[in-house]
Amino acid sequence: MQIGFADTRPSGDYALVLPVSGKDRSALGSLGAAQQTVNAALDRQRFEGDGSSVSEQFVNDNGTVRRVLLVGLGTGAAPSESAEKLGGTAAARLLASGEKKAVIDLSGVGYDADTAARVALAAALRSWRHDRYRTRLKDNQKPTLEEIVIVGGEGAEQRYKARWVPVVEGVSLTRELVTEPANIIYPESFVERVRASLEGSGIEIEVLDRAQMEKLGMGALLGVAQGSVREARLLILRWNGGGTGGQPTAFVGKGVTFDTGGISIKQAAGMEAMKWDMGGAGAVSGALKALALRKAKANLVGICGLVENMPGGNAQRPGDVVTTLSGQTVEVINTDAEGRLVLADAVAYVQRNYKPSTIIDLATLTGAILVSLGHEWAGLFSNNEELASGLLKAADESGDKLWRMPLAEHFDRLLDSPIADMKNVGPREGGSITAASFIQRFIEKGVRWAHIDMAGKAWSDKPSSTYEKGATGYGVRLLDQYVADVLEK
Repeated sequence: MQIGFADTRPSGDYALVLPVSGKDRSALGSLGAAQQTVNAALDRQRFEGDGSSVSEQFVNDNGTVRRVLLVGLGTGAAPSESAEKLGGTAAARLLASGEKKAVIDLSGVGYDADTAARVALAAALRSWRHDRYRTRLKDNQKPTLEEIVIVGGEGAEQRYKARWVPVVEGVSLTRELVTEPANIIYPESFVERVRASLEGSGIEIEVLDRAQMEKLGMGALLGVAQGSVREARLLILRWNGGGTGGQPTAFVGKGVTFDTGGISIKQAAGMEAMKWDMGGAGAVSGALKALALRKAKANLVGICGLVENMPGGNAQRPGDVVTTLSGQTVEVINTDAEGRLVLADAVAYVQRNYKPSTIIDLATLTGAILVSLGHEWAGLFSNNEELASGLLKAADESGDKLWRMPLAEHFDRLLDSPIADMKNVGPREGGSITAASFIQRFIEKGVRWAHIDMAGKAWSDKPSSTYEKGATGYGVRLLDQYVADVLEK
């Protein structure tokens, strides 16, 4: 999607999008002779300008039939939120409408540069599609919209290009990784897809293969992978934008490129969705791309633990005991609780090699978080109040929602094993909390840590103002905003 900016409306053929704030219809004044007709039509439709509401009409514009979209901004919402709803709603409505060009006229709305730029951001995000394997689309299903022009908002073009285009690029990478099927994206191809996407970005890339991880003693991660013919990989991404010295901040992502559950196999119904069990690693990769493209002034390291969890003849069995990179031993009670095993070795690796001050891990970790928070929030667990507060603030600003969940010694004790240092699961109750407690056992003293259980957010069965059904790109905007708020101050 080509996004442009202009001070005034261009000439020629295009669909016109006008924002309407509640019952204020002053924007209709720009329609000239068509104003009265459009206003009467809005009355008959009982259109009151609620957020994301749309009235679509066709008017005579100096002898030309023009499609006009009136998009409600609602009342009471933050300008940035209403701006994103405006841009996303317009793009979604017009994407396959037959129109090739749309003009969103913000004249008179009073948006500053960043708010106007967010209209463009949402339009670009909402326009993303993955049609690579759809060979029989009907003509009326194919995208036609090629260009969106934003009118108004002085300085919006510069703001959009400098701040938000990198985010669009990062989110797009994450969505691509999450959407691709498991026969296309597996540990080795994940690495190569990310490597190609990050070429020229300035990110340093290192990859560990199975032999290297075996030598290091990463028995937890490799235990998950041993049932698959696809070999595991550890992908390390480094961005040094903060100068020399100081401890980096680490982002760690669960990258289970397909999760059958292993020997503790999942039900067949819905198992195809487990291609997105690498959503955490996808988010880390996309976030690093966004931050590098906008030259973030921070030192960051991203770690993606990449495995495929399959029930092969060499698969890990319930009851097996594995030795982790940290030296701690784990009795594997359930092979479908594999993500925490991957993260255990990944967080141990980043602490041993990079000494980060802060670790934020992201994982589609537990079904239990869905019971608690549905598909509306990801769960946040943390050992540090300042870190948790910073992430919650970034969540509110970015739209990647978080809800703080508890950690307590009582839950941690439920992981004690009679034959090893710990089990990989506790009882059914409090499952997302015991999963977080498991990861916390691998966090060294003094390291600030947050765990984000995003099992309900990597994929959506309903669209929003910034994504269609499918991969959401969750986590990219959250981490980008956290870096902007905390590390770049």
